[in-house]
Amino acid sequence: MTPEQAKREVKRQLENYLSSKGINTRKNFFCLNPDHHDEKPGGGGKPNMSLDREHHKAHCFKCGATYDTFDLIAIDQGIDQSTKKGQHKMFQKAYKHFNLRVNGHHDGTATPSQSAPDKPKSTGKAPVKPKAPPAPATDYSSYFRAAHARIKATDYPERRGLSEDIVKRFCLGYDPNFTQGTGGETWQALIIPNGKYWGTARNTDPKATANNGKHWKGKRIRKIGREAPIYNGAALKQTERPVFVVEGEIDALSIIEAGGQAVALGSQSNHNKLIYYLQEKGIKPERPLIIAFDNIPDAQARAKELQGKLSELDIAAHVVEICGEYSDPNEALTGDRDALADAIAWAENIEDRERQRLKKEYEKNSVAHHIDAFIDGIADRAATPATPTGFELLCERLDGGLYEGLYIVGAVSSLGKTTFITQIGDAIAQGGRDVLLFSMEMARTELMAKSISRHTLLHCMAQGIPTGKAKTTRGITTGKRYENYSDTEGEVIGQAVADYEAYARHLYIIEGLGQVGADNIRATVKQHISITGTRPVVIVDYLQIIAPHEPRATDKQNTDYAVLELKRISRDFKAPVVAISSLNRQSYKEDISEIAFKESGAIEYSSDLLIGLQFTETGGKDFEPLAAKRRDPREIELKILKNRNGPIGQPIDYNYRPMFNYFYELPEPEQTHKAEMLRH
Repeated sequence: MTPEQAKREVKRQLENYLSSKGINTRKNFFCLNPDHHDEKPGGGGKPNMSLDREHHKAHCFKCGATYDTFDLIAIDQGIDQSTKKGQHKMFQKAYKHFNLRVNGHHDGTATPSQSAPDKPKSTGKAPVKPKAPPAPATDYSSYFRAAHARIKATDYPERRGLSEDIVKRFCLGYDPNFTQGTGGETWQALIIPNGKYWGTARNTDPKATANNGKHWKGKRIRKIGREAPIYNGAALKQTERPVFVVEGEIDALSIIEAGGQAVALGSQSNHNKLIYYLQEKGIKPERPLIIAFDNIPDAQARAKELQGKLSELDIAAHVVEICGEYSDPNEALTGDRDALADAIAWAENIEDRERQRLKKEYEKNSVAHHIDAFIDGIADRAATPATPTGFELLCERLDGGLYEGLYIVGAVSSLGKTTFITQIGDAIAQGGRDVLLFSMEMARTELMAKSISRHTLLHCMAQGIPTGKAKTTRGITTGKRYENYSDTEGEVIGQAVADYEAYARHLYIIEGLGQVGADNIRATVKQHISITGTRPVVIVDYLQIIAPHEPRATDKQNTDYAVLELKRISRDFKAPVVAISSLNRQSYKEDISEIAFKESGAIEYSSDLLIGLQFTETGGKDFEPLAAKRRDPREIELKILKNRNGPIGQPIDYNYRPMFNYFYELPEPEQTHKAEMLRH
């Protein structure tokens, strides 16, 4: 790895390094600053240093000292960091301690990337004497055997729930006079061998084991020999059962005692030790690894981190919690052996349970799984007939009205598509069904005024009042004009407001210029159903200005996402969703077709019904859009371009009164007459 990668890795190993010094990082510990004399075991102070796991620092709240792993290695090795030579030595010690192979650094032995030059360069100085190779590792075999012979002199294994079989199998030993690395003190230590050259000494004094009392802080565990490999690593080669990955050797022995198989890292932060071991030995376990760290804060996050690193090696791993109310596997063993054994058996079968879960999820795709829902859906649709649109001929073409599905209505700018859809929404609300109208462009007051304006015209027509008394949108919203209105005009407006108010409780207008996205629409629909208990008809005006799902994506990608999400909303909530769409520029003078929606492929493919509105004479030789817009009424035709559940049929002709926001279908005989004229 590169030096920068190695430095980051060493810093991440801070908790592991502290643990190797016998420090309990779960609580405050005594300051490691050599100049902080009043805070030492027996010195009358209290522990004020703690581990900052997020930033990989140890900080003393009293003296202000802050150290990373390199700093502590320099302190422990007596290295002066103020010189380049000292810094280089510190890096070498750190990389060697954590078994890191770093380009540009070595511990005195050549690496494959370092080859000696053919001839040394002449510097005019006496040649530098090469460093001696590192001393061979000490073979502790005889020491471990002698310690094992003394194991009967302590009841420590029995107190930790370990049987004679485990003691014998793993050659556990006892040394009543252990002094290596203890600062001159004598420990009564349990000796846990790990091969010939490594081992762990564990202080069996109850006060040290329980970590009670400041005098015993940091006096629980010492390593024997060089940095140890994975404890019981040979278990990773067996194929009979999954292997548990735990923190300490006693934890691993506890799981083995309770019927499982386990290896120990020495610390939950010691991820790379396992990764390097697997890579160096070329081991790829056939059964999944089960990560079961201690039941303490941050353990799950560390476990997930290790799981991710194993996944990169294509090694299956699961994170489990097997300790229940206890803090670690050994506490669980001594507290409730049977419960631990059951938890181990449960965890060992996690792969089979996951396979069964995935199988059940996959089988949900089977048609047999959906038969009952299909029958229930038929019954539901029988109980909830189509929702009328307010336009008779359109309803006939749609087999009665709107059903669950995505309806897209497209037209060129200023043709009246918002008015058309709003009029449909009003008709649905008049029929007693809720309508959620998401207006991305117009204000709520403007839409309300459009509807009231339409009602003034309808009232005049119904009562034989001259239509000149009806009011435009601006005539409704401009308060100054009211003082000049006649009594008749005032009565017309008042009745229009009353007619609108009669069904307004079923209309919900959500404003959202550039702020409402497809996800917001889904959340609002869900909330409406939860609060009111009814499924609304959803209207979106309009697709292309829905807030982008991903700001860095193209307009087409964001529109495609919006269309697909609206389709899912219609399916998930079993409700009609009607969305207005703009058209591409070439459609302004050409006869409308599906090509007009090609700027977003999702519109054409995902919609259940695709409708185009256009001026009746669009596509004709002498067609002029501006002239067509100036007419009152305007002649508009509706073309069903795609109908997933029915025929397309002939266009439907409308007259549109833009002044009063009113669409009306031509009588059927006129529709037939026009169709004949078009054919000839």
